Amino acid sequence: MILPGPMNEAEAIAPQSAEIPDKLYFRIGEVSRLVGVQAYVLRYWETEFPGLAPKKSETGHRLYRRKDVVLLLEIKQLLYDKRFTIEGARQHLETRGKQARRERAPKPERQGDLFALPPAAWGEVRKELTSIMELLAKPRELR
Repeated sequence: MILPGPMNEAEAIAPQSAEIPDKLYFRIGEVSRLVGVQAYVLRYWETEFPGLAPKKSETGHRLYRRKDVVLLLEIKQLLYDKRFTIEGARQHLETRGKQARRERAPKPERQGDLFALPPAAWGEVRKELTSIMELLAKPRELR
């Protein structure tokens, strides 16, 4: 019975030392070699990890982006090296994503600070918006 693991010992070592080529899209065979798992494992992981959704060409071939390859390498590390279950790896990736979004989101100091402009500034904002509306109302050839 063939287990869904690395193709062989040499290929299992290669992904960590090999760099991802600078390309827009990768076919499943290339990704399989880069990640070090069989193509059917990649197709299975697509069903288990919602963040992994390669595009398909007109002929139905999977086209992975660079970020997909990076995610696949991370999934492989979680499953094979850190011995996570698929459910555990999925939860780990979800919580990591939520935490990253929280860190990137701008946080107002207080709720009322979003619109804390002096009254004189509101008049200037109103003038600018009015001029934008007038510009957009003009026919295209006069802009």
